[in-house]
Amino acid sequence: MITTMSRSDRQSADYHRIERAIRFLDRSAPVRPSLEQVARHVGLSPYHFQRLFTRWAGISPKRFSQVLALEYAKERLRESRNLIDATYDAGLTSGGRLHDLFVTLEAVTPGEYRHEGAGLQITAGFHETPFGVCLLALTDRGICGLSFPEGDRRDAWRDLAARWPGATITENARATASVARRVFRALEIREPEGLVPLALLVRGTNFQVKVWKALLQIPVGSVASYEDVATAIGYPSAVRAVGTAVGRNPVAFLIPCHRVIRSTGALGGYRWGLPRKQAMLAWETGRASIRQPLAGAGAA
Repeated sequence: MITTMSRSDRQSADYHRIERAIRFLDRSAPVRPSLEQVARHVGLSPYHFQRLFTRWAGISPKRFSQVLALEYAKERLRESRNLIDATYDAGLTSGGRLHDLFVTLEAVTPGEYRHEGAGLQITAGFHETPFGVCLLALTDRGICGLSFPEGDRRDAWRDLAARWPGATITENARATASVARRVFRALEIREPEGLVPLALLVRGTNFQVKVWKALLQIPVGSVASYEDVATAIGYPSAVRAVGTAVGRNPVAFLIPCHRVIRSTGALGGYRWGLPRKQAMLAWETGRASIRQPLAGAGAA
């Protein structure tokens, strides 16, 4: 019997080769290996490696390598600051849609926070994504968890349960599959204004929620420093606390903590693995360039 891989399965399989390539590039730095050397390391011919990269990332291996470079990160940081200030002012004061118009965020009430989600029904499932397997958790009010298991999947499940100790959690990947597909297709849709926004439900302190809302203002293809986020929320001296809140982000990718880097241009850490953070930034760079013409839509 011949079986065909779904789009998400193929992307997930591609990602594991991409991650191996990223680790190889990191180990080789500051020397930049040739296309042939990287292809050989991941077990592909240069031709097939080039095709895989372009299919998965939307950019060439050479461009991908540039995106991972420190100087490129510094440049993006400089270019992003004015844009982030503008989107932050517009987004948080409007109370409207956030994050490219396809995400809204709601925090649990103080009472719900104290009762740790008691009575909440959560449905969760594991899914293949462009960045490996994720655990997606849903409530009738929106997505309450998105994580990428590092090793044992049971660790991700235990972490979800620890975040919502009073909730009833049921595993049902079939029920969460359609939302998982939407999460990773949204950036590829050229007219996001036509989408019904994905709703997020988070449980955190007032400060944490403020930080997570600020992260939603970092546009696709841009980055911000921890200092930028601290300044944007009105606590310029709370850089360490901002870093802690970023690290406790309960909804990976959609609340884009991967877009926060150090002021030096270094990427810093990432709860779900630094290669995955590098891959997300490069993957989004490809999507941002595809969608760039939208900014000038209607211009003569």
